[in-house]
Amino acid sequence: MISFREQEGLRYLSFSIFPENVTQAVFTRHGGLSPDPWGALNVGGTVGDDPERVRENRYRSFRVVGRDPESMYDVWQVHSADVVIANGAHPRFNNPPELKADAILTDNPNITLFMRFADCTPILLHDPVKGVVGVVHAGWMGTAKHAAGQAVRAMQHAYGSRPADILAAIGPSIGPDHYEVGPEVAARVQHAFGNRAADLLLPKETGRPYFDLWAANRLSLQMAGVEQVQVAGICTACHEQDWYSHRAHKGKTGRFGALIALS
Repeated sequence: MISFREQEGLRYLSFSIFPENVTQAVFTRHGGLSPDPWGALNVGGTVGDDPERVRENRYRSFRVVGRDPESMYDVWQVHSADVVIANGAHPRFNNPPELKADAILTDNPNITLFMRFADCTPILLHDPVKGVVGVVHAGWMGTAKHAAGQAVRAMQHAYGSRPADILAAIGPSIGPDHYEVGPEVAARVQHAFGNRAADLLLPKETGRPYFDLWAANRLSLQMAGVEQVQVAGICTACHEQDWYSHRAHKGKTGRFGALIALS
């Protein structure tokens, strides 16, 4: 079950799968300072918006859920399956772009993990036994590279997590009804998941394949041993009034934020 909350003009989604000692939010585009085409809560710093507006939008997001903006751990997202272990805050506004990854993990309650999205899939993770949280960014490329599964394996290696204990949530992203892909992407999906699974992950409309990111990332988590997965089932392209969608807006759009932290 998912729920929406609204505070100070900001509206965000949270997942019931996580316990109360986990702060987690996937923010809609409402409540920020940015004008069109980024209106309004754009937290993406590489899409042409004014950096000071982006900074304030991020700070507003943190403050509304009771997190210190200085606790942020941010990375350059590069559509990889690389995982970073966060031991101290790393707000990218104040640091050179030396950290490139698409998954972040921490067991430090003083750190807030943060990533940005516009059609790619936000995946939030929590191991309540070992006290670990994680966030993953998975577009088609990261999904085909099993970024979510790699994050789970990194939790096992770094913290001794048992996959069966891990709770996972898949946030809003472009849905299978809008995500038409070409033959090269379809071939990568077939290679990553096998032909039998790919037939289900690549439903065809009028003979053209459409990629189901939700089902693929859920399968990737299950292949890594995760049994408890909650899926928001919200398509960003269908609901562009609430979410940024790179495809629906033809690349001229902002980025919405997702964060998770141990309270």
